[in-house]
Amino acid sequence: MTAKVKRKVRDWTWRVMGVAAGCAALLGAQQNRTGSQEGIEQRSYKDMTPSQRAEATREFLGLGAVPDKVAAGRGKRLFAQRCAFCHGANARGASGPGLITSDVVLGDDHGEHLAAFLKTGRPDKGMPAFTRMGEQQLRDVAEFLHVQVENVANRGAYEVLNIVVGDAGKGKAYVDKHCMQCHSETTFTHIASRFRSPEQLQRNWIWPAGKSAITSTVKTSAGILRGKVVQISDFRITLVDESGKTIKVDRGQDVEVHLHDPLAAHEEMLLTLANDDMHNVTAFLETQK
Repeated sequence: MTAKVKRKVRDWTWRVMGVAAGCAALLGAQQNRTGSQEGIEQRSYKDMTPSQRAEATREFLGLGAVPDKVAAGRGKRLFAQRCAFCHGANARGASGPGLITSDVVLGDDHGEHLAAFLKTGRPDKGMPAFTRMGEQQLRDVAEFLHVQVENVANRGAYEVLNIVVGDAGKGKAYVDKHCMQCHSETTFTHIASRFRSPEQLQRNWIWPAGKSAITSTVKTSAGILRGKVVQISDFRITLVDESGKTIKVDRGQDVEVHLHDPLAAHEEMLLTLANDDMHNVTAFLETQK
């Protein structure tokens, strides 16, 4: 991958991934319900370890070479001594510019270009030449900078440490008031044991994974049709019936469409769910093991 392509990919990553990380599970579930994809996010990505998510995200985005974290550890100390006063402890910028989006940094993989740049510096712009640092030291600084880029660009590496911070009693009260109209007590029996972490538990009670396709009953002059909705607009609805047959119906005055969305209540809940309620419910459900 060329440096130019890497810059474009990483620039896109920083602009988009902040939003994508928050919406990916919901989008994957909604698309799965309308048959446009297989719900990969719901079935696999959520079950990965942080390192697996980081690798999957890295491969998807084409982030280039994997930084050497051992070398980066050595480079961190060198950067703190020689560079942090100007560029900040994590290269985000201080009196001098941040280096996370630097073309010089992004055009390098393991110091093959950056080391030479550091040797000469940019004296005309106030950056000294690091002539007394050895080749390996310069490469270690380069690896440290690449880890900082990785930390910003690869949001798949993010790991939630603790989200069980709510009041379990208030969480139970919320469940009794808002959830028992559709669910029974057995829904929540041992629910915490079904998920590997509180993070997964919280994600799944807010937007449950699994088979949640929108179905429809369509009344026409020729009869009644039922099936899974794979496409719908003001002009047409497309269903797949129990036999797997695809049925397309043009919508007119003599056509009645009745939709059944198993997650309609969850979608409505998302519009009003407060952070405290979310934390409280998760704390309660975490006690159901």
